Amino acid sequence: FGMNVQEAGDAARFNHSGSTQPFIVGSTMTDGGLLQLESGVPPEVVAELERRGHKVKITKGPFGGYQAIRRDPKTGVYRGASEMRKDGEAIGY
Repeated sequence: FGMNVQEAGDAARFNHSGSTQPFIVGSTMTDGGLLQLESGVPPEVVAELERRGHKVKITKGPFGGYQAIRRDPKTGVYRGASEMRKDGEAIGY
């Protein structure tokens, strides 16, 4: 998505739960569950998801924490990030 490690951790998150899996080949899902989105998702994206039949709820959770380290394969440089939602830090030496 063209994001660096920090941007990826700070990007709006989503969680989908509560739908059933069709077990018979050719059958379709009868319930869509709930799609929980953080408030950073653009309104036009939320509207399109709803138009496509998703039940959408804007919420603060449930989402886990994020700390990450990425090594650039070309340069060997490491970059670390810690998300803005929780306490944490990325430290190198």
